[in-house]
Amino acid sequence: MSLAIDAFTIICVAAGVFFYVAGTIGLIRFPDSLSRLHALTKADNLGLGLVALGLLPRASNFPDAFKIIMIWVLVLLSGASAAQMIGRALRRGRR
Repeated sequence: MSLAIDAFTIICVAAGVFFYVAGTIGLIRFPDSLSRLHALTKADNLGLGLVALGLLPRASNFPDAFKIIMIWVLVLLSGASAAQMIGRALRRGRR
């Protein structure tokens, strides 16, 4: 059973790292700020979710697993809020 948990953790964390790298490439390559912001927030949210999912089987007890989930939820909410505020500021600057 430990081999299955190890494989699940490796696959999820590797997929999370892939999405982080894809978001970083989108940040570098896209032409304008709004598309860069879109690429970065979507890829980072999915990447962090996959990393958190991969770390959940490694949690030693329920409070540790709950902390991992709460960190993911808080980063998800704060990232979405920050992206919304940055997007609004960028649109106001264009007019």
